[in-house]
Amino acid sequence: MLQSGNSVTLRAKGNSMCPFIMEERDTVVLQKAEAFAVGSVVLACLPGNRYVLHRVYRIKGEHIMLMGDGNLHATECCRREDVAGVVVKIIRDGRVIDITSSSQLFMAALWRKLLPVRRYLLFVCRWWMRRDRRMKKR
Repeated sequence: MLQSGNSVTLRAKGNSMCPFIMEERDTVVLQKAEAFAVGSVVLACLPGNRYVLHRVYRIKGEHIMLMGDGNLHATECCRREDVAGVVVKIIRDGRVIDITSSSQLFMAALWRKLLPVRRYLLFVCRWWMRRDRRMKKR
């Protein structure tokens, strides 16, 4: 569907994109990956026909390094042709977040620079999310 130029909406699964995209909370809108850059969130097909929704961390020619916002070290590599789509919007609690806006791009760039202390920030974020889920169950 993406190759035909249609938008595709998917429910987020997993927490590798925490805190920007969270399982059970967010839905993402993807479009055909005509252009993307470092900082873009893409859907890529990895070896073994496994798909991941991660942020572009580095581009060297045709090779792309991906890393989830919730990851500390783990990266995946793919080629440009393996990128199926690019996230343009996040839908959270009925609200649409334009991931290409200057404020979202700034936050993503800042998060990338905070990689050395990301471990502590993610600990607090995950603790907060667990606390929030417990409060909603009451």
